[in-house]
Amino acid sequence: MRVPMFDMQEQYEDLRAEMLPAVDEVMKKSRFILGENVTAFEQEMAAYCHVSHSVGVASGSDALYLTLLALNIGPGDEVIVPSFTFFASASAVARTGAVPVFADISPSCYTLDLGSVEAKRTERTKAIIAVHLYGQMAQMGELMALARKHSLYVIEDAAQALGATQNGKPPGAHSHAAILSFFPTKNLGAYGDAGMVVTNNAALAEKINVLRVHGSKPKYYHHELGCNSRLDELQAAILRVKFPHLAHWNERRREIAAYYDELLLQKVPDLLSPPVVAKANEHVFHQYTLFVNKRKELVAFLQQAGIETMIYYPLPLHLQPVFSSLGYEVGSLPETERASQHVLSLPMFPELKKEQQVYVVDQLAAFYAQQTMLKV
Repeated sequence: MRVPMFDMQEQYEDLRAEMLPAVDEVMKKSRFILGENVTAFEQEMAAYCHVSHSVGVASGSDALYLTLLALNIGPGDEVIVPSFTFFASASAVARTGAVPVFADISPSCYTLDLGSVEAKRTERTKAIIAVHLYGQMAQMGELMALARKHSLYVIEDAAQALGATQNGKPPGAHSHAAILSFFPTKNLGAYGDAGMVVTNNAALAEKINVLRVHGSKPKYYHHELGCNSRLDELQAAILRVKFPHLAHWNERRREIAAYYDELLLQKVPDLLSPPVVAKANEHVFHQYTLFVNKRKELVAFLQQAGIETMIYYPLPLHLQPVFSSLGYEVGSLPETERASQHVLSLPMFPELKKEQQVYVVDQLAAFYAQQTMLKV
C-alpha cells in the first residue's frame, strides 16, 4: 500500500465543479490584481478570525516581514522567536535588519516556553513571534501578560493553525497581529503562494496595505519603502471556493488524529509519544507529529513500506549556518535540539482513509517489534 504524506487530488476532484467557474469568472473579468475576490476574502477571513482588519499578501513569509516593517522593527531591535519552526519565522526578522533571538520550547507541545522567553528578553527586545506549531496555539495568555509588562509587540505566526482556538478565540484575536499562510499543503491551501495579516489595529492594517504596493499612496507617490506583495486575484477566488469546507476538513483532521491515538495505544504502547493538546486549546492537526526513537531507521523502514513521512524540523534555526554569526552552539536550546532529533510527522490530510492509518501504525509496530527482536 502507498500512503502519501499529503494528497490534493481527491480534494480537487470534489471541488472541481465549483473551482473551474470561479477561475473562469476571474479570467472573463480580467481584473487580476487586488480585485473583488481579494476584497471579499479579506472580509471573510477578518470575520472568521474575530478581527476588524485583514490584508492579503503574496505569502505567509511576506505577511511576517511586512508586519514587522509596519511595527517599525529594524536595526538595533531584537525579536524573540522559537528556534523550532520554519525558517521564515526568523528570516523575516533578519530581513528587517533586526536580530532574531532564539528561545526554547515546551517539550510537550513544541511551542514557546515562557521561562525561556523571559530569560532572552533584553532592553533591545521589541517583539515576540509566537509560532502556533503543527496546528496548536502557543500559550497566548502568558505571553501577552509578559508583553504587556514590558511593552512588547506580539505577532502570532499562525501559518499552520488556521481554525485553531485557545479559550474559544482564534489567532489574531489574542495579539497585535497574526499571520496566515495559504501554501498549498496548509489546512486551507491555495494553488500557489498566498498569505494574509489579520489584526484589530486599523493603523497597522493601513500601513501594511501601503507597504504591499511598494509603499505607494496615492499611486506613484512613495513615502514608505515597501515591496510588491499582493494576494493574487486567482488565488483569492480559489480560496473562497475552499474556505466554506475548512471547518469540515479541520474536523476530519481531528478525527484522523484521534484514530491515530487509538491505534498507537493498541499496537505500539509505551514506545511512541503522540501529540499533546494543551488545556484550553482546540488543535487543527496541520501535522500529526510523534516523538520517536531510532528515527533514521524508522523513516527508511516506512519508506520501504510505501509510507511517506516528514521531519519538521531536522536542524533548529539557532544552528543553521546562515545564523552562525549569532553565536549559538549545540546545547544552547536543549528542548529544541532534542525535539529536532526525535520528531516525525505521519501522513495527515482530510481524505486519509482508515485502512491507510491502520497500515501506517501496523508498520510502526512491525518496526519496533523488529528492533526488540534485534536486542534479544
